[in-house]
Amino acid sequence: MTPPKPEPRADRVSLWTYLRLFRRDILSAQPARLYRAWMAEFRTPFFRSYLCNDPALVRRVLDERPGDFPKSGRVTEGLRPLLGRSVFVTNGEEWLRQRRIIDPAFEGGRLKEAFPAIWAASEAAVARMGEGEVEVELAASHAAADVIFRTLFSIPIEDRVAQAVFHEFRAYQRSAPILNLAAFLPLPRWVPRLHRGATLRSARVIRELITGLTSARAEAIAGGRAPLDLATKIMTTPDPVTGTPFGTVEMVDQVAIFFLAGHETSASALGWALYLLATHPEAQGRVAEEAAGLRPEFGTAGSLRFTRDVFREALRLYPPVPMMVRENVTEEEFRGRKVRRGAQIVLSPWHLHRHERIWERPDAFDPDRWAGEGREAAREGYLPFSRGPRVCPGAGFAMLEGTLMLAHLVRAFRFEALEGRVPVPVAHLTVRAKDGIWLRVSRRA
Repeated sequence: MTPPKPEPRADRVSLWTYLRLFRRDILSAQPARLYRAWMAEFRTPFFRSYLCNDPALVRRVLDERPGDFPKSGRVTEGLRPLLGRSVFVTNGEEWLRQRRIIDPAFEGGRLKEAFPAIWAASEAAVARMGEGEVEVELAASHAAADVIFRTLFSIPIEDRVAQAVFHEFRAYQRSAPILNLAAFLPLPRWVPRLHRGATLRSARVIRELITGLTSARAEAIAGGRAPLDLATKIMTTPDPVTGTPFGTVEMVDQVAIFFLAGHETSASALGWALYLLATHPEAQGRVAEEAAGLRPEFGTAGSLRFTRDVFREALRLYPPVPMMVRENVTEEEFRGRKVRRGAQIVLSPWHLHRHERIWERPDAFDPDRWAGEGREAAREGYLPFSRGPRVCPGAGFAMLEGTLMLAHLVRAFRFEALEGRVPVPVAHLTVRAKDGIWLRVSRRA
């Protein structure tokens, strides 16, 4: 069974129709030709954008000259009420300082240190999983949020504040459009961004809850009572250049993006991985057989090779962040075409991961490709965690979490597809299913 993907729009539509489709769902708003094109230009009265699938252009933007292609402020406008000045939205020296403080928390042996928390969250996910017809995307969200709170603040999802953040974040997801009006119009800084009232309320509540957690942790650090988790590591790490650590407001910004990136992306990939296994019983059987040898020690992750490749393939077919937007600060030439300063440069993992000139059978679910041609194709067209200096610092963390969580769930349960309940991918904050992912779940003997 070929995994579902959105129906593309017609090649030619009016600007108004395109903007309306784009604001509703960026995946179905794109034409089918982008799955073969190396580059495409889109013109509006306010800006031009260039979608780049050419691997050489992707390397130029992300690896070779990232300073000439900072993150586009247009795209991050919609997230500012929640993320403030987090590492996800900043550029230049501000971003460099933030990465100098954050990166050490994910280096070296941090994965091994995080393993017990991920294992505990995986066991809790198994204990919570219901049987019968289950919306597994919600279960995946719950599990991923549990991992974030255990590794960041050493509290489980059952904690009162963790529960409040989790439920408020789901409200934020439902109210926030993928792009704010400022993504389309060149508005001056003083013009209000017209965020929805519900979006602003949810962002305010989430930030207040995170502020409480952060302030309590600062007191625990001062009193020598703080656990050695990610929050403590980040809050006690000074910038090696300036010697100053994050202040409270800065830390709230960073925790907000850790929750968004670490929870949303992992939940998206895990939900789709369960659906792919439900529609491919042979692959599910291989994961269950491999997971039978699970043991609560860090070395067990190395034995889950096929399970890891299933998770990789889920990230390929359903990259949680479908598009990344940069803005060129100098005049450029892309494939013989002049690109004026200030253009929007779109790099699309969604199209790269399914590109017909890069991948064999690009729309097929084939975890075994990662033992062969997939490795070569990945060098040209695979970036679920971005790449270059702005690569996600938690990429290794996410791969460990996804692989271990998937193994736990499939070891304990059998997942089957429901007739007539094919999920339709749409882009909200991440690639999710329009009406959730419903599967039949039964406990294995």
